[in-house]
Amino acid sequence: MRDLVYTGFMSLDGVVDSPGGGPTEEHRSGGWVFKDLEFVPEAWSLKGEELADTTALMFGRRSYEAFAPVWPGSEDHAAYKDLPKYVVSTTLSDDALVDGWGPTTVLRSTEDVAALKAGEGGAIFIHGSAELARRLSDAGLIDQYNLLVFPTLLGAGKSLFGRSDRDKQMLTLRESQSYSNGILKLVYDVRR
Repeated sequence: MRDLVYTGFMSLDGVVDSPGGGPTEEHRSGGWVFKDLEFVPEAWSLKGEELADTTALMFGRRSYEAFAPVWPGSEDHAAYKDLPKYVVSTTLSDDALVDGWGPTTVLRSTEDVAALKAGEGGAIFIHGSAELARRLSDAGLIDQYNLLVFPTLLGAGKSLFGRSDRDKQMLTLRESQSYSNGILKLVYDVRR
């Protein structure tokens, strides 16, 4: 069984929308991760730590379309280049996949994700992809959350967690750290 890990940046009010402010991010506060906050290198250590555990990447269609043109040539993401990638989409065609960014498979459903998790291999990390993460969380498929929570209230945007009526789900805090600029690192395991 493979672990499915969501990793992302989140505002204190739960928004994960448009943290980087790239050209495809349309949130009114796009780029909020890099604005108005002192840069403290150790606050970003989680991203480096994740590389050792990442054996595959998963994206929703929109996040794939935002990252695929940029990450293959990015020095910051060089370790991800040859890893297998999975894109969960009912609309993305195989001919829309980016060449030269490792093997990429399109999964068409939550059931396809569940089947992938049931197979052999290491951890699969979901980057961005708020809508996909909500669907997979609601389906009980996410095993761990790696969050950098920013001391920012955005008031609007995509949330990591849905508001649908569902059974309570408990998490176990694996690791936490606070940094001088107010960022919190929170790593939670989902209790089964």
